[in-house]
Amino acid sequence: MQNERIEKQLANYRSGFPYLNVLAAAVPGAGIRCLSEAEQAQALEIRAAFAGSLVKFVPASGAASRMFKDLFEAKEALEGGAQPADLKPAAQRFLQNLKKFPFYTDDLFGADDLQTTAGCLAALNTVLGEADGRGYNYGARPKGQILFHLYDDQVRTAFEEHLVEAAEYACDQAGNAYLHFTASPEHLEGFRELLSRVLPIYEARFGCRYHVSFSTQDPETDIVAANEDNTPFLKEDGTMLFRPGGHGALLRNLNALDSDIAIIKNIDNVVREELLPTTVHWKRILVGELLRLREKAFDYLRRLEAGERDAAFCCEVRAYLADSFLIQLPEVEGDELVALLRKKLDRPIRVCGMVKNEGEPGGGPFVIREEDGTTSLQILEGAQLNPADERVQAAKAASTHFNPVDLVCSLRRYDGSKYDLDAFVDPKTGFISEKSYEGRVLKAQELPGLWNGSMSNWNTVFVEVPLLTFNPVKTVLDLLRKEHAAE
Repeated sequence: MQNERIEKQLANYRSGFPYLNVLAAAVPGAGIRCLSEAEQAQALEIRAAFAGSLVKFVPASGAASRMFKDLFEAKEALEGGAQPADLKPAAQRFLQNLKKFPFYTDDLFGADDLQTTAGCLAALNTVLGEADGRGYNYGARPKGQILFHLYDDQVRTAFEEHLVEAAEYACDQAGNAYLHFTASPEHLEGFRELLSRVLPIYEARFGCRYHVSFSTQDPETDIVAANEDNTPFLKEDGTMLFRPGGHGALLRNLNALDSDIAIIKNIDNVVREELLPTTVHWKRILVGELLRLREKAFDYLRRLEAGERDAAFCCEVRAYLADSFLIQLPEVEGDELVALLRKKLDRPIRVCGMVKNEGEPGGGPFVIREEDGTTSLQILEGAQLNPADERVQAAKAASTHFNPVDLVCSLRRYDGSKYDLDAFVDPKTGFISEKSYEGRVLKAQELPGLWNGSMSNWNTVFVEVPLLTFNPVKTVLDLLRKEHAAE
């Protein structure tokens, strides 16, 4: 089995992954829904009445080294003889605003003279390393364990802010909030220690009961690296190098959850509590909109199961698929049409919040043509857009919105059984990129992304949400933005 998997991965290196047949960017009125006040109210009412199970799924794996990249570079420069005035603007801004960061304390940093090389190095070492046992070691810790927000009476990590959010929009009718975090094995114990320390605080504060679980990325999803000639990349000891398969590997973790609904949101996309009402409002709306669409799909599937197939009914279902998910079906009739309607209906559903694009890198919403002749809505990364196709590049230029990873997903069939999410992956939507290992160039492959190819064969709805719902912390300087910094 291992050899078969490796050979398939090497075959992907040799053949590459095909570009998708992009028809247009999804925009308001043509793929992105802008909900009216009445539609928002209806969605909120449906969410309030929901009695099923719901879990918040938060990818939180990996160290935050990229968040502190500028500080690592500054530390290396100072150790190499540079003066504080020689540092790049990002590092200088960090040091000049050190007291504004939530992890600043007089005890740890008060003695550091930031006008000297030694003082700057001491401050950077306190943040990035152990610094004589008094530092944060943030260079080796995950984002979820980093202090993001300072309040009058406490400081909070990103992990804690997700607990606060869950209490506001992810509680069931009995007051239970279920959360699942994916983490790297070396960070699990740190998350568990943090949880045990803060759980009583937030349960008392919000009057809910938290049920928090963790999982790690399955090593079996790792992918062999390749040389430029597509042969296996060998380490110095002669063994093959395997690399993590990207966030698409987390589909297994999502698939293992036993819940009706999953809310997916990245670990670093949080705001201060006083700004949270907008996020809570729209998250409830997304859940309600998903439930509305799902109930209609379930009704159609039950009627198909019961043998209903007259022309008027098939026309109604066809219109539902087109209006709800922008799925246009080819002109087929009879048994062929019924089979196609059933296939398109009996799939997981996701409602994805989309924000207006203000220059953020990453994926966006598009309309594509499937191999079976139908159309669908997809979240696509730049690597999936053919740079030589003028029509595709025109669609990219016309794109108005950005994917903030704000997904609400239905994981069960109309009969209550769980979907096997692996059955809805498009294996042709992986990625190949150039990386390096110990100074040697290699080709790296990633599985179809969790919200890209892993969900290609889901029914998808895009809903415009306010930009305030998207405030990721990509670099440490983002903590100075008003959405994160105390006034």
